[in-house]
Amino acid sequence: MSTYRPAAQPSPIPFLKGHGTENDFVIIPDPDNAVALSAAAVAKLCDRRAGIGGDGLLHVVRSAEHPEARSMADRAEWFMDYRNADGSVAEMCGNGVRVFARYLRRAGLVDAGDLAVATRGGVKEVHIAKSLEAGGGTADPEDVEDVTVRMGRAALPEGDVSVVVGERGWPARNVNMGNPHAVAFVDDLDHAGNLFTAPPVSPASAYPDGVNVEFVVGRGPRHVAMRVHERGSGETRSCGTGACAVAVAAARRDGIDPAVTGEPVTYTVDLPGGRLVITERPDGEIEMTGPAVIVAEGLLDGEWAELLDTL
Repeated sequence: MSTYRPAAQPSPIPFLKGHGTENDFVIIPDPDNAVALSAAAVAKLCDRRAGIGGDGLLHVVRSAEHPEARSMADRAEWFMDYRNADGSVAEMCGNGVRVFARYLRRAGLVDAGDLAVATRGGVKEVHIAKSLEAGGGTADPEDVEDVTVRMGRAALPEGDVSVVVGERGWPARNVNMGNPHAVAFVDDLDHAGNLFTAPPVSPASAYPDGVNVEFVVGRGPRHVAMRVHERGSGETRSCGTGACAVAVAAARRDGIDPAVTGEPVTYTVDLPGGRLVITERPDGEIEMTGPAVIVAEGLLDGEWAELLDTL
């Protein structure tokens, strides 16, 4: 007589949800790189109606366990395997690095202070601020303030670039922050249109893998506001690498180059989702400071986990 044995149910997958100036992310903790995340699975998770919803996904993996990060494992224990909302792979995400660091601190995997994070754009140095209780002592992991990321140096490729929206067009500054940006200064942020689709940028040869496009207006001395279309995600509430690219482009527009003056320059950048402070140092290193928040955590249902395996 046979005995009925129910099929083993797939294990639920832990996840969290976080944001940095409202640039929001699904977070999948996976230290051993055991969760297969196809482009279709990532797009499903980031879907705002059928999934968890996010501008992108942060796959948290130990560098030694990921083939793209093993060469960085001696410098950074953790690798931010970042994906855009459509499932495509991206080199870097500035807001994502801050949220990634915020997760590691919340999970007790790192202490407040200095931290190295491996990304496809290289190893990024992070500083997690903390508030100490009166009289000293150790801060609670939840008692975290701003996160500062050393974003590396901006590259300013030669050649003219232009951006078009409808019947309007503008010259743009080509800035690379480990990922590509076209920065256009406009009279009104509404001129950017809806930014659901990528604004045409020419020449196309300047950005063979697509580009993030920033539209910028002045708000005062060393103070600008921006909107952004992120490749693979559409318009987002914030873009950290985009804010860095904007600050560099604004400084050059204003005739400021810290490598020449020998003095750091700081720009305040307002985005739809909040404010970031960007400093470019004389050595070219760019630092970005802003908030990072974890808003929820839970488990993907076992059936959902099984579905992701089939995508």
